[in-house]
Amino acid sequence: MATTRLSSRIFRSWRSLSNSTICNRCQQTRRTAATQAAVAQGPDQDLEEMSSISQPGDWDAQARDFDPVKVARGRKRQLPHSRYQFRSPKYDRGPLHPHQPLPPSDPASREFVPGPFSSPRVEQAYHSIIAPDFMTMCYQHTPPGFRPLEKGARLRPWIGDSPYFANRPLRGPRGGDVLRLLRKPITFRNVPMVERVTVHAYVKGALKGGSSHLHVAGMVLQAITNQRVQIHRARTNEAGWGVIKGKPCSMTVDLKGEDMYHFLGKLIDVVLPRIKDWNGVRATTGDNSGNLSFGLNPEVVSGFPEIEVNYDAYPGKMVPGLYITIHTTASCDKDARLLLQQLGVPFYGKIVD
Repeated sequence: MATTRLSSRIFRSWRSLSNSTICNRCQQTRRTAATQAAVAQGPDQDLEEMSSISQPGDWDAQARDFDPVKVARGRKRQLPHSRYQFRSPKYDRGPLHPHQPLPPSDPASREFVPGPFSSPRVEQAYHSIIAPDFMTMCYQHTPPGFRPLEKGARLRPWIGDSPYFANRPLRGPRGGDVLRLLRKPITFRNVPMVERVTVHAYVKGALKGGSSHLHVAGMVLQAITNQRVQIHRARTNEAGWGVIKGKPCSMTVDLKGEDMYHFLGKLIDVVLPRIKDWNGVRATTGDNSGNLSFGLNPEVVSGFPEIEVNYDAYPGKMVPGLYITIHTTASCDKDARLLLQQLGVPFYGKIVD
């Protein structure tokens, strides 16, 4: 019996020696010991002692000697031009060139502008109400087969035997008539709309009273328009007006897009209705090309919400008057006046079309 137990113990011990398992902790201990022994022996001969970055060298001389053009010319096989040659997208090489710039609506284009995320109330009213009504009021029915009457030539040739008449440009109509733009029939493609608004301020006090008037006028204009002003200097001397050449005397802001519609909304709904004894804008204003202008006194300019809410910050005597020019896509003053009447601008007096 005792012999059987002894043999079983010997078999178990032999089996444990033949199938020995080492725990992870022991393996890590053995690896650490082996690593320490390798470090004690010295670095491996196959590995570099120092990296290329830490090696000392004359980098300035290498940079001067490096010639990318020489490397490119020395290359036996040139890279294909159509794929690897750089072409700046900001240069348009014509509509027939195989490589065209991306459209502004593409997010990868340099001209891409995200938005708009919200539309002003005046813009929404124009697209939903004013534009359809304008097209209805100016509608001209042309049945199928209708041929308009042919009009005569607007410009006259030079008739005579004088050698000065040869190769001369055509002259205007007889009399003092101004050659105006041709008015095309109004369709859904060319409904007049406001293109931009120019706000101009002439600061007379800046010529003699120092730069304080100019700073106040710039603050007022920037608060009203939400745009940075552009200052203009006098080009010539005018003794009657006290203008000195080279001195800043006026400033201008061009409004487009969302800021333009916000400015028109404030002007038409808040500022103009509060003017006492005001009949409206004169109907004779305009440049025969669809651009209308009118002016505002300093008292009226103080009625803008941005100035009125913080009126103490602006000296009353330094608030400038404004000259507002509304540029439209209309080709005549009649269409531009009709557009502004729909927006809410009143007109009075003799109408000149």
